[in-house]
Amino acid sequence: MNIFNRKKYVTVPQGQTAQMAADRVPDGMWVKCNKCGKVVYNKQLGKYKICPLCEGYFRISAPEMIVNVVDEDGFTAHDADLVPENPINYPNYEEKIKQLGETLDIKEAVVTGRAKIHGIDTMICAMDSRFIMGSMGSVVGEKITRAFEAALADKLPIVVFTASGGARMQEGIVSLMQMGKVSAAVKRHSDAGLLYITVLTDPTTGGVTASFAMQGDIILAEPGALVGFAGRRVIEQTIKQKLPEDFQSAEFVLEHGFIDKIVPRPELRDTLGRLLKIHCQKMPPAQQSMDGFEYYCGGEGVEPFKAVEIARKVTRPTGRDIISYMVKDFVEMHGDRNFRDDGAIVGGIGYLNGMPITVVATQKGHNLEENVACNFGQPHPEGYRKALRIMKQAEKFGRPILTLINTSGAYPAAGAEERGQGSAIAASLFEMAGFTVPVVAVIVGEGGSGGAIALALADRVFMFEYSMYSILSPEGFASILWKDGKRAKEAAGVMKLRPTDLMELGIIEGIIPEIESGFENDMAHSLDYLESLLLAEYGKLGAMPTEDLLEGRYQRFRKFGSY
Repeated sequence: MNIFNRKKYVTVPQGQTAQMAADRVPDGMWVKCNKCGKVVYNKQLGKYKICPLCEGYFRISAPEMIVNVVDEDGFTAHDADLVPENPINYPNYEEKIKQLGETLDIKEAVVTGRAKIHGIDTMICAMDSRFIMGSMGSVVGEKITRAFEAALADKLPIVVFTASGGARMQEGIVSLMQMGKVSAAVKRHSDAGLLYITVLTDPTTGGVTASFAMQGDIILAEPGALVGFAGRRVIEQTIKQKLPEDFQSAEFVLEHGFIDKIVPRPELRDTLGRLLKIHCQKMPPAQQSMDGFEYYCGGEGVEPFKAVEIARKVTRPTGRDIISYMVKDFVEMHGDRNFRDDGAIVGGIGYLNGMPITVVATQKGHNLEENVACNFGQPHPEGYRKALRIMKQAEKFGRPILTLINTSGAYPAAGAEERGQGSAIAASLFEMAGFTVPVVAVIVGEGGSGGAIALALADRVFMFEYSMYSILSPEGFASILWKDGKRAKEAAGVMKLRPTDLMELGIIEGIIPEIESGFENDMAHSLDYLESLLLAEYGKLGAMPTEDLLEGRYQRFRKFGSY
């Protein structure tokens, strides 16, 4: 008999199996992932608490979040022992607060204090959903308000990690008032020109979403985080419809233009460090002497319609291509904070030869798929509103602005009109006229009509050698004036759309050289010149008193058509 093949059984009294397993497994050793539903060994999650099977995010406590992002020299907590009163005498509220404070490593739903991130002194607020679902009661509002007041007093940036189910019902109307109190503190901090970054974690809902969570200069979110105001069930019951699975996810709100960027938890510390550095680190702007710069005045110029054809080539470098070549540590921002993120506009911040700069570019693609994604470079109203939001932020923080323009025009569609295409362009022109920072616009390919000048009310306007800038397309010009779109080639000659023509008219200040076949065949030749040109221009414009800068911009456009 082979004893190794014999089956052995142990009789376990009924009802004891689960208890025996529970006795042998320590609490918290195994945890269930809410995304994939699998049970995971806790230590496999690591310090970032990410499921190794599906990369789903587990919720993280405020102390854990702070440890993950701040420098090793520590975190100084503020108001750690502050606990709420019972403003509406809700039964057993004080006892619940006390019990949670004794059970958890925190005494309220937010931890506030001061630390360094990549060496930058920063105020920090981290909410914690373990404490009554991170609900915003009077102490939460008070601690966050005090943090903003302290940041204002010491001229510090502030980073707030949100995690909340909304208002704290046990405190009634006093809880609701925290939305107004914190928002007023955020406004004072913002008016002082200080940076506020929010990081939305799961969940960020209710009154927190409808106040300080969405008031940041830059709004980041963790992947998959729930972000919304009203709850899913409330909405479904109201509209009598089933909502999409990704409704109110971080990815959903990014697509709809409400946040700047989704940042994986392991990359959060470095992303915050880069953003804090570019906004807060004092560094001399990289300037080039105007005396040593030789301006290119352009060659004889090609036949007008040939310039149109080169400007429209699908191989022509895009806004992203130029940014990738010239701008270091570029952080892209998304959304108009109102409706959608428009792929036809790319915008963000980075360094031009060590100088912080804001760049806004219209974006075309190199193939059909890319062009569909960016609507063939024709911005919607939300694209112009996104561009304006990013440029206004540049003004707040004193950064020069560069716009890169390659568009046949603003998107002509019913939806664009319903959302205010003309209004969006008008707002851009109105605000650009008054920006107190230097603005340089560059026509890269097509500069079509109002869709182009919407981003070109600048102190200086330059054009690539084989680009075009016109009231509308040659085809449209011929169709309207001559009722014959086939005369586009003839129209191009009449319209004065080449850089050399526009130099003579005083419409532009200069030309960026290209090799004869187009600058995609020698990007360094054109873009090295452009970088030197920009440094020279920003050096000159940045040295001007604000009044002179604004007057110069006004007179630049005042002269056109004056009699």
